[in-house]
Amino acid sequence: MRDKSSATLASPIAVGRETPAPAPAEGGASWRGTLLAGLGVLTFSGSFPGTVFAMEGFDPYLVAIGRAVVAVVAAVVFLLVARAPLLPPREHLWSYLVIAAGVVFGFPILSGLALDAGADTSHAAVVVGLLPAATAVCAVLRGGERPRPLFWAACALGALSITVFTVGRGGGHVTGADLLLVGALLSAAAGYTEGGRLARRTPGWRVISYALVVAAPLTVPLTVALALTTQVRPSAVSLAGFAYVGLISMFLGFIPWYAGLAKGGIARAGQTQLAQPLLTLLWAWLLLGEPFDPVTVAAALAVLVCVAVSQRARS
Repeated sequence: MRDKSSATLASPIAVGRETPAPAPAEGGASWRGTLLAGLGVLTFSGSFPGTVFAMEGFDPYLVAIGRAVVAVVAAVVFLLVARAPLLPPREHLWSYLVIAAGVVFGFPILSGLALDAGADTSHAAVVVGLLPAATAVCAVLRGGERPRPLFWAACALGALSITVFTVGRGGGHVTGADLLLVGALLSAAAGYTEGGRLARRTPGWRVISYALVVAAPLTVPLTVALALTTQVRPSAVSLAGFAYVGLISMFLGFIPWYAGLAKGGIARAGQTQLAQPLLTLLWAWLLLGEPFDPVTVAAALAVLVCVAVSQRARS
């Protein structure tokens, strides 16, 4: 069947069918892609502070699971406006289940519990700073890529930096919060990798939308049950935090992020994610009053360098 118009294909929400991902653009369009990806990273960097605010009035499990209910409402609206099917293709159901397990359940629950267990926002940001490298490792295992030895050396140095940082901050041992953050890191990496594979043919906003829809039979009843059985103390601050992690972190942030990767190319625009830990440190200082610990900043910079080298050494 002939495409109706090139403008329809260019719109991030107007595609009713799965289409091949466009080739990365050059010149000005590439820079626009980098800026869009940077906007996505900026929204994601506020996730930890938003979670802290939300947990001032809501149970950690309610925040972690309820945010997906907020997001799935927005996802369904987008799917209806785009006149896209409300359910994913059956042949890709397993992939969407993996994405849901990783980014709808795993990362929000484990990171929220880590923050509730005593990890401050700055600490969590540094540990999760290895997410781009962990995602690359999953891509190697899942996608069959064969990076150069420099990639593995950079990943090893990054992991060593994180280990030294976490053990030092934990008084000579790894804390339970650190283990939760590692679990969150691995969950997100698995979800991002599977989502990246699907995004080769399906617009990114539809990938996250379908993951949320697939998870809805669990997230909706669990959210209702948690709202009825846990202590709820809503305030303006906690509601704002809840709305942020649900609407922005779990859904809307993916729209400029994936549009940026499509316009600027994954290798170039994706480098903007390296700024996320430092941005989170900034939000933690401005919004939560957490001090800028020189050791934390040094660890964040070390992770940034290691991840940058690993990403550039993949091909």
